[in-house]
Amino acid sequence: MIRGFEVVIGIETHAQLSTHSKIFSGASTAFGAAANTQASPVDLALPGTLPVANRGAVERAIRFGLAVGARIAPVSIFARKNYFYPDLPKGYQISQYETPVVQGGVVEFFVGDVVHRVQLTRAHLEEDAGKSLHGFGDADWSGIDLNRAGTPLLEIVSEPDMRSSAEAVEYARALHALVVWLGICDGNMQEGSFRCDANVSVRRPGAPLGTRREIKNLNSFRFLSQAIDAEVQWQIDLIEDGGAVRQATVLFDAERGETREMRSKEDAHDYRYFPDPDLPPLAIAADWIERVRAAMPELPRHRAERFQRDLGLSAYDAAMMTQTIGVATYFEAVAAASGQPKLAANWIMGDVARRLNAGGESEIALPAQTLATLIGRVADRTISNNAARQLFDVLWQEGGDVEALIDARGLRQVADSGELERIVDEVIAANAKSVAEFRAGKDKAFNALVGQAMKASKGKADPGAVSALLKKKLS
Repeated sequence: MIRGFEVVIGIETHAQLSTHSKIFSGASTAFGAAANTQASPVDLALPGTLPVANRGAVERAIRFGLAVGARIAPVSIFARKNYFYPDLPKGYQISQYETPVVQGGVVEFFVGDVVHRVQLTRAHLEEDAGKSLHGFGDADWSGIDLNRAGTPLLEIVSEPDMRSSAEAVEYARALHALVVWLGICDGNMQEGSFRCDANVSVRRPGAPLGTRREIKNLNSFRFLSQAIDAEVQWQIDLIEDGGAVRQATVLFDAERGETREMRSKEDAHDYRYFPDPDLPPLAIAADWIERVRAAMPELPRHRAERFQRDLGLSAYDAAMMTQTIGVATYFEAVAAASGQPKLAANWIMGDVARRLNAGGESEIALPAQTLATLIGRVADRTISNNAARQLFDVLWQEGGDVEALIDARGLRQVADSGELERIVDEVIAANAKSVAEFRAGKDKAFNALVGQAMKASKGKADPGAVSALLKKKLS
């Protein structure tokens, strides 16, 4: 709830499918080619050309549908969506309307440690448009690059189940992780391979759904969050000032932190959908679906269930360990080598994530066996957690042998019981006031004694062993 209003959000996501050729032609989908060098006559709908559906694009749609528990339509229809835009060379876009290939489904994700479920309406195949390029020459001309025209997209449409920008972002992250995990999309948001449109409305609790405005082409999770928050505030301000929200398509201005109306929002009838006469119905036989199912990787939710069942992780930890297939594989290797799955998850969610975020890296530089050895030396109390974190940064940046670094830096904890007892006895003798305060019920005095013992050991004593021995001697 924001200022007495409920926020209602649905998201349409365009995932560029990872085929080498376009959805209806053999032209390349490679990113970064010189403008208009990858636009074939079929992509431009030149006279005498006919589109042919890309089997690889269809299989990727089936894979997604199976992953989200959707119904795969045995027969689906390609339709023409008619509208005029400079970068749409045909004057229409081939999409799917009444009968999409993927129907229904669910995406699960966490916001904090609370699980959320968003229902999917559909996922349908369609072709991308071209791209308008602005700012050419002294006359500030605009140009059109049609390399993207015909690139295969899977448009994934959610129900309006989200109630905050935080939920929307975590949904988008979960969807992004899933399509990359499945290998159907590279997920590169900077290149436009994964982009979201957010449908946002507000209403008083219990009132009918409000009028929505669609924020187009959000290609980062940060912009998705900022755009939704800005749009929500704009709609609430307008309503409280006595105005009414008008259905529209808007763009997000990141520099000003505001949404700006681009055009009034069309309804489906405005696009004059009708079945594409050049494409027959798309028939998907049951045995084709089963072949795709058999070739799929272990799904994130199934792997998370296995981590909970076999390794004792919590639902939250298991979800974090299956955000990407790379993290899941790395975690399994560290857990197996160290025999400490919970500690492995903690280190990956903590220090490993910290290093990845700080460096903007996607690949984990530290070998799994090295992290497993480090975790093992913490588990058997050879070194303290603080010492392990010091070593972690050295190992990440420079590599090296864990045991050799422990010895070279003198980080082994005091393991000799006689030496530890001598240190504790000296601390008790030298801190009579703190001893008396502890016996009088002041817990802070005990912490001071532990600190003195750690100082006397130059940080090499095991804090847990020091605490246990102090309590034993002072009881």
